[in-house]
Amino acid sequence: MPTVADLIISRLVEVGVKTLVGMPGGGSNLDLVEAAGRAGLPFVLSHTETAGALIASAQAELTGRPGACLATLGPGVSSLVNGAAHARLDRVPLMLLTDSMPASGRDTYQHQRLDHAALLAPVTKASFTIDADRADEIFTRALALASAPPPGPVHVDLAPDVSRKHAATFNRPSPAGRGDGGEAGGEARKFLAGARCPLVIAGLGARDTCDADAVRTLCENHGIPALVTYKAKGVIPDEHPLFGGVFTHGALERPLVEAADVIIGVGLDPIEFLPRPWDYRAPCVALSRWPLEQSHLPIAASLTGDLPNTLREIDEWLPKGTDWRADDILAHARRQRTALHVTATGGWAPWRAVEAAARAVGPDMQVTVDAGAHMFPIMALWPARRPRQVLISNGLSTMGFALPAAIGAALTDRTRRVLALTGDGGLLMCLAELGTAARERLKVTVIVFNDRSLSLIRIKQERLGYPAAGMSLDGVDWQAAAATFGVPAWRARNDDEMARGLKDASAAEGPALIEAVIDPGSYPETLRAVRG
Repeated sequence: MPTVADLIISRLVEVGVKTLVGMPGGGSNLDLVEAAGRAGLPFVLSHTETAGALIASAQAELTGRPGACLATLGPGVSSLVNGAAHARLDRVPLMLLTDSMPASGRDTYQHQRLDHAALLAPVTKASFTIDADRADEIFTRALALASAPPPGPVHVDLAPDVSRKHAATFNRPSPAGRGDGGEAGGEARKFLAGARCPLVIAGLGARDTCDADAVRTLCENHGIPALVTYKAKGVIPDEHPLFGGVFTHGALERPLVEAADVIIGVGLDPIEFLPRPWDYRAPCVALSRWPLEQSHLPIAASLTGDLPNTLREIDEWLPKGTDWRADDILAHARRQRTALHVTATGGWAPWRAVEAAARAVGPDMQVTVDAGAHMFPIMALWPARRPRQVLISNGLSTMGFALPAAIGAALTDRTRRVLALTGDGGLLMCLAELGTAARERLKVTVIVFNDRSLSLIRIKQERLGYPAAGMSLDGVDWQAAAATFGVPAWRARNDDEMARGLKDASAAEGPALIEAVIDPGSYPETLRAVRG
């Protein structure tokens, strides 16, 4: 008879999990790895638990199916917290499978003993402990909860004296629902029917292909401009004539938002915004798959349910024409981009490195982006054509995201190269994962923006009048670091060297690294342009 570990793995395969990832200990972790091997589910060893969760999260974002990672008890679970927090705040369905004390020693032994559920409670939707007699029921509930709107991480504790027992049933799980397409309210219709300058802001809840198609159709039918959050890059392609730019709740997009008389938030989640008061006067009509539990965004009317159906419904309420001028929309998007063209005083400007890389790899490359100062020119200037083409941690905005996320993307499709854009500080946090990419022979190219400091934190120091102390990252030989893992590396100090490096990297059988030596002198002005 199959064991409980077999049952869990079979359930993961059924819902579309592509890879089991993590840093295992002993106990039930090894039972799950063994069961995965029997079931044909690949296991990939990460070098940290956090990276394992980020790798699995990236797979979940790209496939729309849950990701799955494992960690051992005690220190493994405590190291999992950052990855779980990313999944929680970025609305990612993720199964966190952790080992635990055997039942016979749960109340006796103190070594490595932590209350896993209490530790993970703030960053998960729920925790479950698998009971051998009810393993199928419990794990099915846990899986369904991870995908239920809003999606998020669910923790499952599994003891070795449970994982090795025989499982009694193999009932198929019920598929998670996608919302019940709630009824449209009269308030929403009132605001939309009289709109002359409606504006769409698309967020992380509108990244399914069908959502993006419906958003574009609505905008094209009425000539409505659209802004996208970082997570929603590509919902409206950057090259689209109605693309108005990126929305962060900062300064760069403010003129367009202030010109709107109604804001239509499609899948918009305030977890993506900068934490500052909302002071726009236009009423906001929120369209979402799940009720928004928040107090940041003042919502005049809310429609909850299936987004394509809701968008088709409001299409009939909006006026056939608007007062927006096509030239004005294009001009605003152009101003957003040119505002990032800040001259560097002593070297290669970050935005030039970004545009050189984008030209070299073309518009269809899958990209992952780390948190840091380099993020601002990347997210404003990198062209995206489809949802989820650019992955970034924005709800949590954690450093150390880009490389693990690129590994997750490359594991999803081993035939296509993935580009990870990261700062030197972010890459140092997860450098060992270059070894993961090399061991798996993944087509991941890492561009590390080497400005030799934690530039964003240094800017904040200076704004507070503090000495710019303690943020230096001088002395890292990135080519030597890459060579440690057998990864070829190049250095780029200008546009031509970037183009040559990316061309050579594309021919590598596995991962590659390019050190972009940039001048951080333009970052303070860039930050002022974006955030005010």
